[in-house]
Amino acid sequence: MSHEGDCFLVPGPVRMADNCLQAMATPVMTARGPEFRDVMAGLNSGLRYAFNLSPSEGVKKTQSWTGEDGYKVVVVSGSGTAAMEMVIANRFRANDLVLVPTNGKFGERVAHICEQFCNVKHLKYEWGRSFDHYEIEQQLERGCYEALLICHNETSAGITQDAEAIAEMCERHNVAFILDGITSVGGVPVHPAEWKAEAVVMGAQKCTAGPSGIAAVAINAHCEERIRAIHLQGDTGPKYYLDMMAALKKGDDDQTPWTPAINLAMGWSAALDNLKVETNEGRWARCERLATGVRALFTDLGFGLLADNGQRSNTVTAILYPEGIDDAWRTALKDTYGTQVIGGQDHLKGKMFRIGSMGETPVEEMVEGCRRMLACFRDFGHDLPEIDVASYFA
Repeated sequence: MSHEGDCFLVPGPVRMADNCLQAMATPVMTARGPEFRDVMAGLNSGLRYAFNLSPSEGVKKTQSWTGEDGYKVVVVSGSGTAAMEMVIANRFRANDLVLVPTNGKFGERVAHICEQFCNVKHLKYEWGRSFDHYEIEQQLERGCYEALLICHNETSAGITQDAEAIAEMCERHNVAFILDGITSVGGVPVHPAEWKAEAVVMGAQKCTAGPSGIAAVAINAHCEERIRAIHLQGDTGPKYYLDMMAALKKGDDDQTPWTPAINLAMGWSAALDNLKVETNEGRWARCERLATGVRALFTDLGFGLLADNGQRSNTVTAILYPEGIDDAWRTALKDTYGTQVIGGQDHLKGKMFRIGSMGETPVEEMVEGCRRMLACFRDFGHDLPEIDVASYFA
């Protein structure tokens, strides 16, 4: 099969399927009636599947948000950043000390959010470089940290952290482990219960191919216990809309504390139905197939990849521009070839481009998109041989 039309290969927001778009076109309903409780129950069940948690029934009044593993899922009417702030604002006291290793923009955002609510030790590594696990171990041995937080999949640099190894360190040192999984949940293997993660955050518009502006948190029983204790002791920082206690009070009733993003919830639920059909394992494998092909293709053509080998992301690949080429290439790619990728951020702006391989992107679209990228590079005078692009994704 071949792909016709635009190629949309950005690392989120990703293209949404027709059933997701149609679900969002549903006529408005009240947020407090039985119809929306049905929507929330279905969404909760889909979220538990995407988070790789024990299953629940997508039926109202059955505690759809929780399961045998003790985790609860909480829907947030806001972006993944809002959901991450919700976790941090509710879980920590002002005098708590947390450790945040980073190697890209979104990990640094996690550190900056923490700075608003508690004390932070920020281990700032170069973008795309692997964490120094020896240094992290040394820090944890100090016995002074309440938690360690990471951005699991760093889309700004195309690198995925070794969450399993970091989780094992946290368990040995009795430190809470919290995961920004906004661009990993639904795209790469994430195992909250196995890693004993207190909280994991997901954004709809990334790997699960839902709409922008809605997110979710999965928290375990210990995280809930700590949040309740801090709340009862009156030791919480300022918050209102992102009060986790308010959300927990409404969960059993398949509701949210404030007016929810009703149509976005319906769209996301439909997108999660698609994930269930493909299966987590099937989607992880397809994302890996796409990313492996992209990495091999551009490496064989002499391009440099930003992230360290061995930890390169399967949901986004960061590729360095050849000498003499900058973001004018991206503009031409969009205008001339109907293909979109995304550029670098901050100090890497104009120095690289990033190809997303998340969501429901089919292999045919990636093959055609890469063909157009190579043609556009040739237009810019970059000498590239003719190459069988499809063979890299076989």
